[in-house]
Amino acid sequence: MENKELHFLSKISGLLAAEIDTTKLIAGLDAMLKEYISFESFAAYVYDSVTNTMRNCGGNWNIIEDSSEIYNIFESIKKHDFVINSKAYRLPAAIGEIKLMIKSLYIPLIKEEQVFGLLELVFSQETLIDTEFLFLIKIFASQVSLKIQNIVLNEQSKINVEFHDSMKNIAKIIETQYELNYIVPLIGEMLDRFISDHLIYVFLYQNNEYKLVWPKACNDERIYEAIKQLTPDTEYILTNNDKTGAFPLISEGEIIGCIAARSTLDKLSKRDISYLEQLTRQSAITINRANTYAKMLQYATLDALTELNNRRQFEVRLKQEIATAKRQKNPLCAMMIDIDFFKKVNDTYGHASGDSVLRTVASIIKEHLRESDIPSRYGGEEFAVLLPYTHIEEAQIVGERLRKAVETTLIPIDKGNINVTISMGLAEFNPEESGEELFRCADKALYEAKEGGRNRVCINANA
Repeated sequence: MENKELHFLSKISGLLAAEIDTTKLIAGLDAMLKEYISFESFAAYVYDSVTNTMRNCGGNWNIIEDSSEIYNIFESIKKHDFVINSKAYRLPAAIGEIKLMIKSLYIPLIKEEQVFGLLELVFSQETLIDTEFLFLIKIFASQVSLKIQNIVLNEQSKINVEFHDSMKNIAKIIETQYELNYIVPLIGEMLDRFISDHLIYVFLYQNNEYKLVWPKACNDERIYEAIKQLTPDTEYILTNNDKTGAFPLISEGEIIGCIAARSTLDKLSKRDISYLEQLTRQSAITINRANTYAKMLQYATLDALTELNNRRQFEVRLKQEIATAKRQKNPLCAMMIDIDFFKKVNDTYGHASGDSVLRTVASIIKEHLRESDIPSRYGGEEFAVLLPYTHIEEAQIVGERLRKAVETTLIPIDKGNINVTISMGLAEFNPEESGEELFRCADKALYEAKEGGRNRVCINANA
């Protein structure tokens, strides 16, 4: 072999030793080949067994259309050394004086004696080559085969590492957060980073419908059509020519949501589906743990009957709101509420009816308060409410509105409907006093309301 060929192979070896991706590899090989021989184009194609497609590994791994002649050439070259001008050839046993006029040349890429792709050389005009060139290009192809295999393996290893990192990160979310409104967007962002070629959507199943939680919008009707087909027994649904997939989030045999993916380029591959199935299962476990943890905290802080804060939580929130009011110098009011003649309700209609009255009054209280207000069941038929950023005059308006709403509401019980009334005491926080003093002032005003005839709102005299 002449010095020219040795020099060419030496330069190629230097490029193959570099840490580069396939795009830069093919571009570099193209430039080096042009120093040796004149041609129009150079390309490398790899067969993807997952999607049963040929991909251009020097062109961002784009899929080659089914109608391309590349597929036929790939089949022809499996048992031969070359395809020259669309005809398959074997390399002669020794270098001879054979010369050929060629317009196109295809060389197999081989891994473990199996053809996994091919190199393509297209000439602008018929070019004379000899067997020495074919031997050289065969050596060249074997070196390129190894490099492409290594790049693919490294990329796959990187993907596997990123996949397991995503799985671990999703599992770890519950260590620091349990609010679904917080953790579901985090899961969505992790999935989106890992499966960057697809659009990812996360839905929660609430009140018999799927509600999009991440991202903020989904305008693709095909996504909604896919998720409507999900059942607890469904592994996944593929639609839109397999470019759209829906994967159910299952907990204790029931659907709690789903993850949807839409490919922006190709069909969802078997590998994509496998990753999405595993990530969905991990996400379901994490969401279920968050729900369980939230329920535990809820039962620790909420009254089971009314679902308002319990007395312990009220005392915690009282300290927090007092500290905030002092620090920010904002107004704060307290409201103590008592259901009038509640014992008579229990004695007359039974405790089940009494529970219905408590639930109804609690519901009215929540309905007529702001999200920032803090209602609690203080004990028995007594309720306590904190009204941040509220002056006593505003608190009185709220109190009267609550009183009238309770008075005019018919409460269904076993023996029909009944009406109840409430008495209320109000007090405004004095920065020179404590939270306990604020509560005592509101309780004192409540006593005055009851002594004054009930079904009324009284303001503490010190306000």
